[in-house]
Amino acid sequence: MKMELLIKFLNNQCTEAELNEVLRWVNTDALNEDNKRLIFEDWNSYQDVNDLDDDENFTTIFDKIQEKIDNDNQKKNAKASKTLTLSVVTRWITKAAAVLLIPVLSFLFYTLYEKKMESDKYAKLTVDSLEVISPIGSRTVVQLSDGSVVHLNYGSKIKYPQFFSGNTRDVELTGEGFFKIAHNPEKPFIVKAGDLNIKAVGTTFNVLAYPDKDVIETTLVDGKVVLYRIGQDGKSKTVTTISPGQHVEYNIQTKAVSSTEGNIQKYILWTEGKLVFEDTPILEVTERLGRMFNVDFEVEDEIKDYIYTVTFIDEPLCQIIDLMTIATPIVSKILPRKKLPDGTFSKPKVILEKRK
Repeated sequence: MKMELLIKFLNNQCTEAELNEVLRWVNTDALNEDNKRLIFEDWNSYQDVNDLDDDENFTTIFDKIQEKIDNDNQKKNAKASKTLTLSVVTRWITKAAAVLLIPVLSFLFYTLYEKKMESDKYAKLTVDSLEVISPIGSRTVVQLSDGSVVHLNYGSKIKYPQFFSGNTRDVELTGEGFFKIAHNPEKPFIVKAGDLNIKAVGTTFNVLAYPDKDVIETTLVDGKVVLYRIGQDGKSKTVTTISPGQHVEYNIQTKAVSSTEGNIQKYILWTEGKLVFEDTPILEVTERLGRMFNVDFEVEDEIKDYIYTVTFIDEPLCQIIDLMTIATPIVSKILPRKKLPDGTFSKPKVILEKRK
């Protein structure tokens, strides 16, 4: 053992390797008599060179070394004991915390579960909670959450969810609606009209399904739609597939299907405020006028074979009737509203007769 190394040790100047060398020497060879003698000789030699004080003899140095090592060992033992104690306490606290957290976690999970159940319950309640009704004498435009747009004709109604969920986008229509569907091939758009379903992916089409009519009409502008109904066995049965430019009528009573192609503008121009009649029988004309203006028509048998080809653009009812009397030999009579027993009033009534 070199004296320089011992001095460095006492001054806390040893590297890690030098410190390990000093510790190894103290623990193994320091107490050996031969090593004591050799290190003492080194010490005397070191004193001569560095002119150290005589009172700082070898024994004192050695004692200091031993004391320093003992102190270091005590600190290590104390630290180890403290670490052990903290480790035991930490494990105990961890176990205690786990036990104490059981009711807390149980309450948390219960709260989250109840919240989810309430959310699901309200979600189910609001699946079909939105309903828009277009008043008599006006048209309404509805923007759906998926980006689709629906035009509702006079007195029509649509029922739909605030947000579409599941594999399809389902709406219910009563009356007449013109649909511009946002394209989504993985989630078809289905219009439920009576016992008929109209399925589309992304397309533009018109559906007429008033409850007082035995016929449901579908007119396709572009894209592709499939008409189907649900049988008594719960399975869907395809009625027909419609191509662009095709108008299809489905009879609810007989289940018969009829189709025409050609000019389809007369079926959809109502969205622009236009009433288009093309070789249309007077009974169909008065039916559409009655729905539009909320009036009842009474048509005399002698004029039921009259037909009209005309376009009205946001015309008032009185002006439309005047034009009809000019185009054909008919006269009109308008009866005022009557007060009903329940306090409400009946619709106005228009009587059309052959001109004498």
